[in-house]
Amino acid sequence: MQRILFLSALSFLLLFSCREKHQDSFIMTVSRPVPSGEMGQSLTHEHILVDWIGARQSGPHRWDRDSVAERALPYLMEIRELGVATFIDCSPAYLGRDPHLLKYLSEKTGLHILTNTGYYGAVDNRFIPPHAWDETAEELAGRWTREYEDGIEGTDVRPGFIKIGVKEDSLLSELHTKLIRAAAIAHKKTGLVIKSHTGGDLPAFEQIELLNRENVSPEAFIWTHAQNGSLERQLEAARQGAWISFDGVDVSSSGTDGETGNLDWYVSRLAEFKKAGLLEKVLISHDAGWYDAGEPGGGGYRGYADIHRYLIPALRNRGFTPGEIDILISVNPAKAFTVKVRQN
Repeated sequence: MQRILFLSALSFLLLFSCREKHQDSFIMTVSRPVPSGEMGQSLTHEHILVDWIGARQSGPHRWDRDSVAERALPYLMEIRELGVATFIDCSPAYLGRDPHLLKYLSEKTGLHILTNTGYYGAVDNRFIPPHAWDETAEELAGRWTREYEDGIEGTDVRPGFIKIGVKEDSLLSELHTKLIRAAAIAHKKTGLVIKSHTGGDLPAFEQIELLNRENVSPEAFIWTHAQNGSLERQLEAARQGAWISFDGVDVSSSGTDGETGNLDWYVSRLAEFKKAGLLEKVLISHDAGWYDAGEPGGGGYRGYADIHRYLIPALRNRGFTPGEIDILISVNPAKAFTVKVRQN
């Protein structure tokens, strides 16, 4: 065990050195740093485990890891067989993040799995830990940076991105302003991309403006749930360099807009980005799963295969080339999640 830990630490230090010398690019998985070129086909916003009880009560005492793993494994193996190589788990701290579980599932499936650092301020701040109200942005950034440098919760698992959340469709509150500032500070120290649960146009551009003031490029920002924004503002953010994340692909949905969307909506919106020459700024995923820690047996579980089984064939029928599809599911994720400081 000591030899394994030593080799893991050595691997991290070597690749960290490469980053500092600009000689290589890598993503940080739950197991080890991996060259960005090995990321392969990726799902950039999914969940294995979620616990909705709130920050004051959530923790690993709320779930049985073996039960969660047993439930999740068939869905993970399904996408592995469809060609997916990297799975990005977006459950934040105090909302079901479990580094032990994710590392086990990575080893069991052969998938590269990424987890995160940061705090999730959406849903009326229910998942914000008490200390975050009083600490400064610099202090919060210090916590998140230490998780990257030292590991999460006493493990050798390091985050591969910063996950925050703000209230949708409104001006940023004082707390949420602090979260994005903390994310900017942590980004400049770690090079981790900032993936922010955002939704509508207004909070997206407020965050981009704040990042610019902190000398962080919009290229370090992923507008999560961008499907809830307008096409005009999505294209504008992409032109500024931000990543536009359409992460609600769900063929079973009957809606035409909103958080989940439907197949026709996604095909049409991606076609608009292709027409605008901005396909290279788009990320797609399902926001699917998950084992619900508060439900008997984990509740319902939606799989992660709709993009490969339905969206990709529909894009082909719409005239998307294999190269353009590869940009969406392989090239863009590797660029977005490469550990790299992006400043103005």
